Amino acid sequence: MVIVGTKYTIAVNGEVTLEKQSIQTFDEAVRYLYDMPRFTKKNTPENTKAHLNLLGSLDKQIPFIIHVAGTNGKGSVCAYLRYILEETGAKVATFTSPHLVDIRERFCINGQMMSREDFLRIFLQVYESLDWEALAQDEGYHPTFFEYLFFMGMLWFAEEKPDYCILETGLGGRLDATNCVSHKELTIITRIGLDHVEYLGDTLEAIAAEKAGIMCQGVPLICCGEVEEALTIFEKHGKNLQIQVISVSNKDYALLKFNNKTIDFSLQTRYYGYIGITLHTLARYQMENASIAVRAAEQICGPDGLSAEQIQEGLKKAFWPGRMEEVLPEVFVDGAHNGDGIRAFLETVSGDGCEILGRKRILLFSVVQDKDYEFMINQVLDAALFERIYVAHMETSRATGLEQLKVLWCARDNHPQIYFDENVQGALRRALSDRTDERIYIAGSLYLVGEIKEFLSNDQF
Repeated sequence: MVIVGTKYTIAVNGEVTLEKQSIQTFDEAVRYLYDMPRFTKKNTPENTKAHLNLLGSLDKQIPFIIHVAGTNGKGSVCAYLRYILEETGAKVATFTSPHLVDIRERFCINGQMMSREDFLRIFLQVYESLDWEALAQDEGYHPTFFEYLFFMGMLWFAEEKPDYCILETGLGGRLDATNCVSHKELTIITRIGLDHVEYLGDTLEAIAAEKAGIMCQGVPLICCGEVEEALTIFEKHGKNLQIQVISVSNKDYALLKFNNKTIDFSLQTRYYGYIGITLHTLARYQMENASIAVRAAEQICGPDGLSAEQIQEGLKKAFWPGRMEEVLPEVFVDGAHNGDGIRAFLETVSGDGCEILGRKRILLFSVVQDKDYEFMINQVLDAALFERIYVAHMETSRATGLEQLKVLWCARDNHPQIYFDENVQGALRRALSDRTDERIYIAGSLYLVGEIKEFLSNDQF
């Protein structure tokens, strides 16, 4: 007995045979990528490295690689660092994940995605590099979804020849596909928290050790110093590798002013003393991420290659979608998707000034199965910040079932008004219809943020 797909056959014993297809359009390429988790298996770092070399030792064609890991804040740090480096006139490549709406968001040059034509062309370069005769016999190497996109990004970056290439890990660090590059000039590790515990370990120390796997001989590390258990691990690894470990903590910055749209804070810099920074966001947690990015830029550029004004201007311009982003008037989406993320999200919400203005808040929430969603839900209920809560079921196959969520949300006698909807679009329509002057927040999953932004991009609201 076999299960036959359009491109592959899976036998009952688990053997997978692949047949080479004719892929001629952007949509066909994207469809193939999304189909891949059904028939690919985890590869060893050695196999991933070997295929990167087969494609032309792509990492060696990119002169300055910055490698970023962490539990929360990776994407924000990549974005802030990119904006600062761009102010110096640099050409900056970024490889980030996940995407919210368009798969091409994952690889950008100075914030610009590749064209659909380039996407198809580069997809086919990777596709043609595979050993299809071996794959037809359930042998040979086939990249995973993430590895395939990593190869595509590296091919494009090698063509574009950026001054800097910022690589964000997908999961962990030590065994991540991005860690197969042969050289790095700087590593960054953002705040560590409990997430992906089934893969990385169930303690902060274990997770930090996996993230520390991106550290290497002769390459300085910039890291978040707020989690003592993690910082101890990083400093131990740094000592063994004889490298500089530069930590950033809340002692390095101070909030000056917080209003409805921006945050002003003071940051102690390496070369210019204290400088004032303005971020166009509600998210107070971004002070930490922006400060890490500044430390990284200082390490990269030195005192002669970067001015205080370039730091300030870059951060003032910076934008990272889906992180306390106002997508409609008084409707904010936030990518908080684990316990630490929800904690930071609630801290920001609690300081938004709604009580002073006499306004109420609404939350639209959804979450995927592999998160500690009971803990996340209890944090929201304990905070008691929302007048009403709308809980939706997302389209992704990873979404937590609505019945499971109902049990947790309604477990307390004193819970707020809670409504449940079979889809995100319906929940958002209901929340918008029900509100008077309440502010709406949307959080719990990046998949949720992506669905919301896709609806809005298609003018469905």
